[in-house]
Amino acid sequence: MKNIIAIIFGMGLMANAGLFVIQAVKIIKSKSAKGVSTLTFAGFSILQVTGILHGYFQNDMYLLTGMAASLLACGTVTILSIIYKDK
Repeated sequence: MKNIIAIIFGMGLMANAGLFVIQAVKIIKSKSAKGVSTLTFAGFSILQVTGILHGYFQNDMYLLTGMAASLLACGTVTILSIIYKDK
């Protein structure tokens, strides 16, 4: 049962990463970050780094990989929001 919950949790984190991808695609297509809070996404990125470290130290690969995927997607949005800040 514990492994089933861990798998569902990992899948939820991957779905969370997918939500960030949607925002990244929107920014790329419009070439504008209007309405996107760089501070908010940077904050999410910091929280995800903390989650990755927690997963590493707790030897929780589901948490580590899920948070790494979220960081990749959220970090992309953060970078794009800086690039397209005033456009």
